[in-house]
Amino acid sequence: MTVRPTPYVRSLPLSKAPEHCRQRIEALEHLLERALPIPGTNKRVGLDVLLDFVPGIGPTVGAGLGAYLVWEGRNLGISKWQVLRMGKNIGIDWLLGMIPFVGAIPDYFFRSNTRNVRIIKKHLDKHHPAARTIDAAPLR
Repeated sequence: MTVRPTPYVRSLPLSKAPEHCRQRIEALEHLLERALPIPGTNKRVGLDVLLDFVPGIGPTVGAGLGAYLVWEGRNLGISKWQVLRMGKNIGIDWLLGMIPFVGAIPDYFFRSNTRNVRIIKKHLDKHHPAARTIDAAPLR
C-alpha cells in the first residue's frame, strides 16, 4: 500500500542554500499563521493563535518558534536593524499573547511571523535573486 503525501506534508531541504531557506520559512509561516480554516469563513488561523489559549506557556512557545525565523534570517545575512525589527514583532506578539484567552484576538490580526517572513523575502529578493519565486495563491 502506497501512502501519498498531502500538499502540506513534504520534505523540506536542510541545506543552507537561500532557495531552501525560503522553503523552510514559508512552511513555518504557513504552520504558525494560516494552517487551519475557521469553519464557516474563508479566514485561517495557525498554531500561533491556538497556542495563545494556553496561558503563559503557549505564547512563549510561539515566540520561540518565531525566533527560528529570526535565526534563519540572520544566517542569510540580514542586517542588525532587520533583526531588531523582527525581534520587536516577536515581542509584541508575545505580549499580546500573554493576555489570558483574549490575547488570541489581537494576535490573529498582528501576525508577526508573516511580517518577519516578508522582511526575509525582501532580503532574499535583493541579495539572492536566484532564490526568487513567484508568489502563488496559498494552498487550501
